[in-house]
Amino acid sequence: MNIVATLSESFKSLAVTRVYGDPVKVGSETLVPVALVQAGFGGGGDADGDGGGGGGGLVLPLGVYAAADGNPAVFRPNPVALIAVMTPLAWILMRGMRSRT
Repeated sequence: MNIVATLSESFKSLAVTRVYGDPVKVGSETLVPVALVQAGFGGGGDADGDGGGGGGGLVLPLGVYAAADGNPAVFRPNPVALIAVMTPLAWILMRGMRSRT
């Protein structure tokens, strides 16, 4: 039994179910949460059978797809995640503009 292959297959399906959550009905709208999910794990050992391993992950809620009855779904971003992503990009852009002058 290859534990790494087994864990890899388990994490693939887990990530997909976490990226797009179960739809939630709020009033006349159906909301589907969307997130960025990253997971990693590793392990190792020696010839004597000693070893160890570990893992971790990150979930960043990006927003929701919202659809009212009969209308197409519209993406609504999470403002906190949007600020978290845009702040470093704005800093890099401003720094690059200052170095040109």
